[in-house]
Amino acid sequence: MLLRFTKMHGLGNDFMVLDLVSQHAHILPKHAKLWGDRHTGIGFDQLLIVEAPSNPDVDFRYRIFNADGSEVEQCGNGARCFARFVLDKRLTAKRLIRVETKSGIIELDIRSDGQIGVNMGAPRLVPADIPFDAPEQALSYQVDVDGTAVELAAVSMGNPHAVLRVSDINNAPVHELGPKIENHPRFPARVNVGFLQVIDRNRAQLRVWERGAGETQACGTGACAAAVAAISQGWMDSPLLIDLPGGRLSIEWAGPGQPVMMTGPAVRVYEGQVRL
Repeated sequence: MLLRFTKMHGLGNDFMVLDLVSQHAHILPKHAKLWGDRHTGIGFDQLLIVEAPSNPDVDFRYRIFNADGSEVEQCGNGARCFARFVLDKRLTAKRLIRVETKSGIIELDIRSDGQIGVNMGAPRLVPADIPFDAPEQALSYQVDVDGTAVELAAVSMGNPHAVLRVSDINNAPVHELGPKIENHPRFPARVNVGFLQVIDRNRAQLRVWERGAGETQACGTGACAAAVAAISQGWMDSPLLIDLPGGRLSIEWAGPGQPVMMTGPAVRVYEGQVRL
């Protein structure tokens, strides 16, 4: 059978989006891995699946697979593309959409200027909720990586993140430390790794090694996690701007227990069909 899909991106973080509300198919991890290959498939960081909700209080269900076939809990850039997709495909006429994810409910706000705001919910900072192996909650932790102590913050935005502060984003050891921390035993579900350079109180630069995808052009949940870490440790103030290789996100966070608000663009690249 042939399935219609849309290729989209949020700041260069790219996605294949499948509508399984009006189409019916059973998608397996092997399909994501096959289609995600940039040489022999469609090529993407994540596969996003739009489904009918199981909860009557929400509008859609949102599932996410990495290009390596692993299913993950949350994707911020993907959430913005999800919102643009369901509006463009006339699956909804709403501008404020409630979406069920593996990690909870998020709210998407499609604005008149084309920007999309996402209420990402409150960050989780208790180690067991991230999950992260630590005896108690702290603003930062020392993690042994091949005999070297690495200082990092640990935050969950529905998916786990480690945030490291660096002095030079261009020379940050993203490809050296990224995979080692991603697979570190203290992160039992693996982890996304952000490398943050603070420019001033309201602006920073970020590169992210994403769990199951490698370095990407942008990571929405990574930007949210980095903002939480920076505000918590007194490095920055809300609201703030985070520049990623693919572009800029605006992040607001009022402090513990409050939701993180992310605003940024979503772009449709092309439409296609793929044989299942």
